[in-house]
Amino acid sequence: MGKVTLDDIARVANVSRSTVSKALRDTGRLAPDTRRLVRDVARDLGYGLVQGERSRSGIIGLLTSDLRGRFSLPLLDGAEQVLGESQCSVSLIYNRDDARLERRHIDRLAAHGLDGLIVTSTDTDPRPALDRRLTGGLPVVYAYAGCTDPHECSVTCDNERAGYDAVSHLLGLGRRRIAIIGPEDHWDAAAKRMRGALRALDEAGLKPVEPIQYGDWNQPWGYEAAGRLLDRGVRFDGLYCLDDLIARGAIERMQASGARIPDDVAVVGHDDWDVVVNAAHPTITSFSNNTFEIGRVAARCLLDALDGSPRRGEISVRCPLVIRESTVYGGSGETDDGGRA
Repeated sequence: MGKVTLDDIARVANVSRSTVSKALRDTGRLAPDTRRLVRDVARDLGYGLVQGERSRSGIIGLLTSDLRGRFSLPLLDGAEQVLGESQCSVSLIYNRDDARLERRHIDRLAAHGLDGLIVTSTDTDPRPALDRRLTGGLPVVYAYAGCTDPHECSVTCDNERAGYDAVSHLLGLGRRRIAIIGPEDHWDAAAKRMRGALRALDEAGLKPVEPIQYGDWNQPWGYEAAGRLLDRGVRFDGLYCLDDLIARGAIERMQASGARIPDDVAVVGHDDWDVVVNAAHPTITSFSNNTFEIGRVAARCLLDALDGSPRRGEISVRCPLVIRESTVYGGSGETDDGGRA
């Protein structure tokens, strides 16, 4: 037969895939006879990790440029939940966006028995794959920010679906004159959110009331862009902002002109950044990047790779919409439709 997988072993041993994984890694609570059966079947099938897995350290590295924790800490929590169930520990590696420092850290940890890496960043643009000569063939999973190499495993936020769902939410509220404000569309996340938003409008037979306003990822740009729309006399009753700071700036500018939110204009943001969305008046409906779930999925992918069944390509995790007062009166943080797509 071809390359033996965990599914092959599970089928022959008549046990679940998770039982096979635990038996081969000596983790979890399994009856000794079950563990012995799985390992015997794996050996009979020629599964290569039965001998090698004994040398594992149980240490997984989380490589990040986000020491403030806005993105990396929820992701770390999710990954640690899954890895902890397999008796693995997580070591946080801060690279400061410095390629030389990154190489030094990885080289040092790999020499001390690192089992694998989860790589994340504050930047959503795909990054180049780590040099295999540097990692020594360690399994690597890219989380939140993807990888430019389609043969690598990446777990990312489904930004295109978020853009689609944002406009669908506004349309579901009866809004038909929708404007969009975002950063420059060379950013991967921004381009995908815009693509999804435009697709939802197109399916409804609509277009943005004004060409998309392109600028920066900050509150002053949201204030300025909303002002441009108002100064030109553009009539709109729904506004999709591709970032929470943009949304907050836009709301402040519209309120300064006498607009009532959400009566006159319903507003949706993205990132669900607590210090922004809950401090605004009204509070802002926004999409969570679901980094906790991204961490969980990335950890499962890494464990699969350690067990000889690596995943390839990009895995998209659904971004849940958190409904608040900027679109629905009395919206109190209710989550609408999360999970993986």
